[in-house]
Amino acid sequence: MKTKLSNKEIALSVLTFVICVIALLAVMLSMLQLNFDGDLFDYVKNEPKYAVNILTVVISVCVLGMITYCYFYFENKQFLAKRSKIIELYLMMILAFIGCFLVGKYVDSAARPLLFMSLMAAMLFRRRDAMFVNTVFAFTLFIYNRYLNSTGTLGVLEDGGVTLIESITSLLTLFCGGLIGIILLKSVKTRLGSVNITFVLLIPTLLINLVLRLPSEEHRTWGLILELLGWSAFDCALSVLLFMAFLPVFEALFSELTPFRLRELTGENAKLIKRLRTAAPGTYNHSIVVAQLAEACAIAIGEDSELARAAAYYHDIGKLKNPEMFTENQSEYDMHKELTPELSVDIIRSHARDGAQLIKKNHLPEFFADVAIQHHGTLPIKYFYAKALKMSDGELNAANYSYPGPTPTTKIAAIIMIADASEAAARSLVERTPEKVEALVSSLVEERMNMDQFVDCDITMRELTIITRTLVNGLTGVYHSRIKYPKLVLSKKK
Repeated sequence: MKTKLSNKEIALSVLTFVICVIALLAVMLSMLQLNFDGDLFDYVKNEPKYAVNILTVVISVCVLGMITYCYFYFENKQFLAKRSKIIELYLMMILAFIGCFLVGKYVDSAARPLLFMSLMAAMLFRRRDAMFVNTVFAFTLFIYNRYLNSTGTLGVLEDGGVTLIESITSLLTLFCGGLIGIILLKSVKTRLGSVNITFVLLIPTLLINLVLRLPSEEHRTWGLILELLGWSAFDCALSVLLFMAFLPVFEALFSELTPFRLRELTGENAKLIKRLRTAAPGTYNHSIVVAQLAEACAIAIGEDSELARAAAYYHDIGKLKNPEMFTENQSEYDMHKELTPELSVDIIRSHARDGAQLIKKNHLPEFFADVAIQHHGTLPIKYFYAKALKMSDGELNAANYSYPGPTPTTKIAAIIMIADASEAAARSLVERTPEKVEALVSSLVEERMNMDQFVDCDITMRELTIITRTLVNGLTGVYHSRIKYPKLVLSKKK
């Protein structure tokens, strides 16, 4: 997590925020044209009160923008360092605003997809950040409705605007229903699972509509209750449908790693995974086991288990370039017997760089490329280094037989580094008792600590201990001992 912003990053993030706030205000004012058949400027000239209202909204939105910037500056500087996240946030707000305005104007104010913003924020931001931006959007919409799109005391529209009760209803729906949606959506792992949220969100949406809008109506009939039920259901269903439609677009535009996309990238039909399974079956099987181990370790230390699992699937994808040069894909003959240790080292260590390049070429998440190039750090390729030492008379520079790095910069990359080495080493054990596996994994972790492989990530000793324990449990489960089957030939009874 980034703890400090450079002066350049602060300046660029402020500039991006200013541009995005201006874009949001431009969209808000352009929507007003629909209320006046394109004669907004003439109307403002004749109605000074409306000009004051516009100024109030502009100032309010700017203040909310400043508050939002301050929130992220103190709570999540990483958000500001990556300017695409700021653009993503305001693009979501603009889309949500346009959807609410158009549906409110041409259908019904109770039918607006108010929860679309909440669901998008829940999936693309941290939970706390999602709750904050949802609240900001709720106030933004409320201020706009009261001052520029209302038929009440503050507004000057004769008809077609949003009443005070409707404004308060939308504010509470966004706040309460949005919080529920943000909390629930974190547990959803499939796109179709999002459909079930529609029915849960209907409960607070309907209750808020009934409690606030029924007392304000002169005729409280069952027909009105059914009408509110219908519009509330429409609101929730439309919010979820828009969320499912726009989420893949945001995933592609901003390289977002949602649980939905991560599962798609690790499915059997994923392009590179399919190639790996066919061209390098040994590497594919190794990657599956490493992915399971990495997922378990990530859960154990509180990291993103879906991300760890997906990154592990692609950590050795660079072996697709020369699959037959790696032990797990060889049958009997070792092709390195014909090569010098130096050439073998070049081929072996290039798989990290080749993997990163292949991932970027296929427009996969950059995080996968980082893990692919970091999962061996700057470790020496000991087998060929030892082979070269035997063939030489003097000492050799170990750096010439090592991976170029960099070392892991995230906890997930560190997990995959340890899981990758542990899985490969555990295969060579004759006796895979828990004691021997624990000694093996502990020695691998200690070796990497001694060689400063974890200096660039904030992993702790406690977390390394938990990872070691988790890997021991996982490896002894994968490579457990089996009974020896008797050599008995059975024939079919006649």
